[in-house]
Amino acid sequence: MFFFNSAYHIIIILVVFIIFSALRVIREYERAVIFRLGRLIKVKGPGLIFLFPIIDKMVKVELRTVTLDVPPQDIITKDNVPVKVNAVIYFKVIKPEDAILKVKNYHHATSQIAQTSLRNILGKSELDELLSQREKISNELQQVIDEQTDPWGIKVSIVEVKDVELPSSMQRAMAKQAEAERERRAKIIHAEGEAQASLKLSEAADILSKNPASIQLRFLQTLTEISTEKNSTIVFPIPINILESFLKK
Repeated sequence: MFFFNSAYHIIIILVVFIIFSALRVIREYERAVIFRLGRLIKVKGPGLIFLFPIIDKMVKVELRTVTLDVPPQDIITKDNVPVKVNAVIYFKVIKPEDAILKVKNYHHATSQIAQTSLRNILGKSELDELLSQREKISNELQQVIDEQTDPWGIKVSIVEVKDVELPSSMQRAMAKQAEAERERRAKIIHAEGEAQASLKLSEAADILSKNPASIQLRFLQTLTEISTEKNSTIVFPIPINILESFLKK
């Protein structure tokens, strides 16, 4: 009798253990791809799901957006400049069954596709385009990578080119070019200022020449301004036309 009760309790414990082991909780951002005897049955979740022991196998797939860093790639641009470029990709799984059935490791596969696409597309761009039109290049990368990962049930939403590392010799050359450009702009601004000042002086001379009294007033104003300075001796040129009336007498 004692042996019968012990066996009964063991059976009950085993049944309870099997039932609890067959239950799975799938979070809101996860899906469970269920295989029964090696064959795809369905995609379940979120919530509580039941698996038949031994014959059912489950593969969890996360649906949240994944951030994938693309390792730095050595690239030769269209104008034969060696650069090292890295990028970041944002993607998510939209068809869990395809992500499991059609590719062995969708994270690794997406990374490889991103690296090859980065080298191919940036290799067709010139250095100036790579530095000044990153948004355009990023959009082109996103479209190319998304087309190649679409059969795997993966949606690539954003691709961003992060850093463009130039050789030290190219950095020095670009620094010299930028400095020369700044000097050119400074000389142009200075020349434009001189031209505007000359034009204003010419206009002022025309106005003063039409009224001799204004010249005398300007002369007296200048004397007043000089007198405020703490100078012991003031040498001031006097126009000869002011002395003409005295010379005639």
